Amino acid sequence: VSSVYNTIMTRLALLVCSSALALTSGFTTPQTHVTLCHHAPSTFTLFSTAATSTAASSSTEIQEAAQLLYRAAETKLENPDRVLDALELLEKDAKQQFKANPAAFSQDILNNISGDWRLIFTTGTKERQQKSGGRVNYFPLKAIQKFDATVTPKLIENAIYAWDLPLIRFSGDFDFNERKRKLEFDFDLIEILGLFKIKLGRKEVAKIGASTGLGSKGNEKLAENDRRAFFDWISADEKIATARGGGGGLALWKRVDKRI
Repeated sequence: VSSVYNTIMTRLALLVCSSALALTSGFTTPQTHVTLCHHAPSTFTLFSTAATSTAASSSTEIQEAAQLLYRAAETKLENPDRVLDALELLEKDAKQQFKANPAAFSQDILNNISGDWRLIFTTGTKERQQKSGGRVNYFPLKAIQKFDATVTPKLIENAIYAWDLPLIRFSGDFDFNERKRKLEFDFDLIEILGLFKIKLGRKEVAKIGASTGLGSKGNEKLAENDRRAFFDWISADEKIATARGGGGGLALWKRVDKRI
């Protein structure tokens, strides 16, 4: 009986996911679509001719990038191409900081990661970029990710909402590999419409996660090889978080006090 119940609930989860994805087409606009293969020149080159040192110029560019991402997280009005530039610049800076002091960088992430984060912008996985012709965009649905690094095991949630109703919520645990700035996680519980909870194996959860756009086909392959999905973390502070997913996509989250 339990296997039949799980099969029914899994199919319901897939149906809910498909419906949520179908909604995205109604929220996108031509003005916010950008094509990666026609990527515009970086907007952060305005300091390149300034009579300052390379280090000072780089620091100023990083500050400009961070401020742009703060504005994007609040308004979703910044040009997506500029948002992508800013994310790539922060990622480059994060790699340099991590190389200089891995322990301090990782501890800073762990000190700031706990809380609720709303997904604002994503380039999508590489496979989704190929299917969409390379477009990047603000994420049109209400997707909230939650991390809690203060407990053992560390907890992670990922959910898509319709207003305040969780259409589907994934729950599991994560570890942070301080030697690689890599957050590795598994989901083993799915909640549908805030009513039905299903315990599933990582392979089933990875398949459903990939269908929502919150995961990737790569996560399915990792699960099949008994490996965990992951993020390569870039930053986390009092306002925003940024990371590159295992599927190759960049993401920007906004910290929220509650699931709004």
